[in-house]
Amino acid sequence: MTYSTSTIGAVLKDINQRYFLPAIQRPFVWTPSKIVTLFDSLLKGYPISAFMFWAIDEKTKREVKIYKFIESYREGTHNDAASPNGRNIVLVLDGQQRLTSLLIGLQGTFAEKERYARRSNPDAWAQKTLYIDVLKDPTGAEEDEELGITYGLAFHAVRPRNDHRHHWIKVGTILDCASQEQLQGLQGEVQASLHHGVTHYDREVAESILKRLHSAIWEDEAINFYTEKKQSVDRVLDIFVRANDGGVKLSKSDLLMSMIISKWSTDTPREDIAGFVDYINSGLGTQNAIKRDFVLKACLVLCDFDVKYNVSNFSTQTIAAIEETWPQIKVAVERTFRLLNSFGIAAENLTSLNAVLPIAYYFYKLPEYTLLGSTEAERQNAQAIQTWLVNSLLVGAFAGSSDRTISIARATIRDSLAKGRNFPITELFRALETGGRISQLDERAVEELLELEYGKPKTFLALSLLYPNVDWNSATFHVDHIIPQAAANRRVLMGMNVPEHRIREIVGASKKIGNLQLLPAGENLEKRDVPFDVWITGRDRHYRERHMIPERPDLWMPTMLPEFVYEREKLIRERLKNFSGRAADA
Repeated sequence: MTYSTSTIGAVLKDINQRYFLPAIQRPFVWTPSKIVTLFDSLLKGYPISAFMFWAIDEKTKREVKIYKFIESYREGTHNDAASPNGRNIVLVLDGQQRLTSLLIGLQGTFAEKERYARRSNPDAWAQKTLYIDVLKDPTGAEEDEELGITYGLAFHAVRPRNDHRHHWIKVGTILDCASQEQLQGLQGEVQASLHHGVTHYDREVAESILKRLHSAIWEDEAINFYTEKKQSVDRVLDIFVRANDGGVKLSKSDLLMSMIISKWSTDTPREDIAGFVDYINSGLGTQNAIKRDFVLKACLVLCDFDVKYNVSNFSTQTIAAIEETWPQIKVAVERTFRLLNSFGIAAENLTSLNAVLPIAYYFYKLPEYTLLGSTEAERQNAQAIQTWLVNSLLVGAFAGSSDRTISIARATIRDSLAKGRNFPITELFRALETGGRISQLDERAVEELLELEYGKPKTFLALSLLYPNVDWNSATFHVDHIIPQAAANRRVLMGMNVPEHRIREIVGASKKIGNLQLLPAGENLEKRDVPFDVWITGRDRHYRERHMIPERPDLWMPTMLPEFVYEREKLIRERLKNFSGRAADA
């Protein structure tokens, strides 16, 4: 790997002429203090780390979208799109923050909001330029305790007043002084304009600082860079991930998402996808947790393309097809999450987004379906989807590398819809098992579920399987301790003179799924005010059967919790055996 070097002045001349940014780059995030630190490091002769560039050929130019560097920054500023226009293009893979900071400090501005002013007020923002006080001696000043800054660098909206102790000039003035002759001219101008009270020593300091600034920009080869010349986008993405591993953690899918978005014919899908993600997460009345890469993965799945999430699968034709069907894709995804939320499945317990994709595909192929109605067909299909999804989540059918699993599920649904409109739960279970995945609860999985405790993401899912034919739209359901925790509290039990070993058994049993049920929110609140043995005697046999409460009143006391849980687990095993997806094969 061979590195090259260049001066800052030489590189800056080519910014937005030859050097541009790829779509995978994140927004500019540096603060004025970080920019000041960068320039202070340059003036001290410190290295500012290596840069990584990518020289792209004509074919790659047509495949990737490029953006300009920001020269004048204000919060919320986005990089403008750029056009190659037949030029030789080099994209910056590592070094955007530093190069943008150099550009802002030498020829741009940084807008900062005045303290206490409203962000919406245009007058609240002051365009500030980087200045340097050439009378501040970097060798004699006490270092800033936080940043170690010794040069007189600061952003100002207007140049501060000069006097016998301070003399401010724009740092960018040095860009007009590439040669020694031009530097000498600048030094002469500054000397002539210094306050009459400036000492001879201070004049030497000013001359020295100007000379050092000139060297840092025009003589020191501070830009140490490697140029990648291979045109493989996937290789470049991998390079980018590794080069930026020390900063905000990135994944290849994050970067690939940005590359894909950059290929849309207009700029609106970028905002549209982000807005749609926000809508699904916060606009349905229940908190969900999808990301933009899930939406783009859904585009591949729903449009019947190869589901592998890499650059080669997003050809120009693929992007065009996704753009054309984007409204239908959004509807299918929204209906999917509305249905899931009606089951009580949301951000806190949806343990695999990949498991959602076959359901979205089902809705995409049946655009008139919502399954939120009251007909028997809708109820049965909604129940089938819930049973299949919960089974899949509980056994981890879509965990790990699930592209093959998604493809099998999609093909199964597509083949089934050629014969009818029902959700093909039995066919899906069989197809995924044939494909080598455990797709529904078996005896071992049931025993693992019985070890679940209150507060775990899978606990609600497991409990939801125990309540067939529930109208999930009728109420919000809470996970409730059957025998309340307050009654199984260590302090309460100690007051009853229960032995320590028994207290540990009771407290441990109180959290297990054998002591948990699902109750409508209102009923759960009502139950809290009544001792359980009193509460349960007021409920009929049908209620106890529905919640699998053992018909043994002697077990309804907190001191008998371990035995209560043991007996209830027997009933849970039996119900799961009858109600798991395997029942669909009967």
